[in-house]
Amino acid sequence: MKKVVLITGIGKRLGLALANHLLAQGYQIIGTYRSEYPAITTLKERGVDLYPVDFYQQEQLENFIEQIVSQYDCLRAIIHNASDWLPDAHIKGNAQYSADEVMLKMMTIHASVPYQINLACEPLLKNTATEFADVIHISDYVTEKGSKKHIAYAASKTAMHSLTMSFSALFAPEVKVNTLSPALIKFNDDDDQKYKEKAFTKALIPKEAGFNEIIQAVDFIFTSQYITGRNIQIDGGRHLK
Repeated sequence: MKKVVLITGIGKRLGLALANHLLAQGYQIIGTYRSEYPAITTLKERGVDLYPVDFYQQEQLENFIEQIVSQYDCLRAIIHNASDWLPDAHIKGNAQYSADEVMLKMMTIHASVPYQINLACEPLLKNTATEFADVIHISDYVTEKGSKKHIAYAASKTAMHSLTMSFSALFAPEVKVNTLSPALIKFNDDDDQKYKEKAFTKALIPKEAGFNEIIQAVDFIFTSQYITGRNIQIDGGRHLK
């Protein structure tokens, strides 16, 4: 029986890197994406089962869950990578959304979506052929200190780790549930040098973590026999600055 891993937000950056890594390890991958990226075509050609889903649309989420539950009988892991990063309404120039809209969107993508998927997929996780199944929530170091400009984002990522603690108790012992909370995984292509230098000053190790650092943490969780309900911080020592 092929080991199946569901990754949300698979089209670029960390989600794409995780998909490529796990494909190379022989896993069968299910992935969601919101927007078309060049990598989507390549993933389809490699046999990834891809679903275009706008998680802000409840009907689309429910349809996606229904398809997964009906088409698959087991899951080796779920990696909740889909994310959004909206500044709060009080930040100058952020007139796109009101305060309640920002909070609703952040809580939807980082808490409500994983919550609903986890509940629906419990039978699939517990039916895995391996000794353990895993749920991994990709959170953010910001949950440890909060944020003046991304208050809703920080609160929603904190809620995500609360899901980890609750589901680890609910799903034990067959399913391990953990959080990864990285900081500065990888700069965007349009980040300027001034921004990069400022970001480097926030950590004891002044560099990007890189996607491979997170991939190694996922591998560790997959092979672990004894870690569940934990938040693994991958932050370059930011908590000591």
